[in-house]
Amino acid sequence: MGHRGVPTLAPENTLASFRMADQLRIPWVECDAEVLGDGTVVICHDADLKRCSNRSGKLAKLTKDDLKTIDAGSWFDIQFKGERIPTLEELLLFINKSSLRLNLEIKSCPNSTLTHMLLDGVVTGLKLLWKKERPLIVSSFNHAVLAEFKKRMPDIPVACLFERNKLSSNWPEIMAQTNASYIHPSVKGLKQASVIEAKKRGYGINVWTVNNLSKAVELFDWGVDGICTDIPQHFPEHWLDYTINN
Repeated sequence: MGHRGVPTLAPENTLASFRMADQLRIPWVECDAEVLGDGTVVICHDADLKRCSNRSGKLAKLTKDDLKTIDAGSWFDIQFKGERIPTLEELLLFINKSSLRLNLEIKSCPNSTLTHMLLDGVVTGLKLLWKKERPLIVSSFNHAVLAEFKKRMPDIPVACLFERNKLSSNWPEIMAQTNASYIHPSVKGLKQASVIEAKKRGYGINVWTVNNLSKAVELFDWGVDGICTDIPQHFPEHWLDYTINN
């Protein structure tokens, strides 16, 4: 999975980054769903603009019209000047025309009002635009939100994200409560025994964020199903062919 597209070649979480992934035949992309103050769901990792745009301020203070004035590309390289923060609608329309498979992460919001707006927006967007035959995983660190999403959209597989070194002993209970199909743990501190146990219980396992090819080989030897990486373009093409065909 290309982490936020191909973030070492194009600005993360932009259509330019996802187009790059499609051109490079990366099988999957991971991206982040956040929400603006008017309920518009956008593809952005942070809750504010400072790191990845020419503006500062909280997303929760913006409306959809504000996106037209925000440059989300030139911070990365001048050739991407004018690249916009995409809406969920724009992302889904692009994905539907591409060969990409999508892992959509629902971000954790600072309050319940924004959380409900984000969840409602993701559900509405997917119901309107997602083609059911396309592979999709919805993931989140907020397992309560993930459980509610699964109740609303039971046909879409969900994945529980776990922080670095925090794959706690009660992870099977969390997986059951959310009705998750996948576990998405950090590579930091992940043990082979945990991978074996997850596979024994019938879960898929995708590990983030793996930027070392030797470590990726080791993880696949352990039995993981996929990895999320900042450098998908550096992985051998026969790996990509395998993931596309299996």
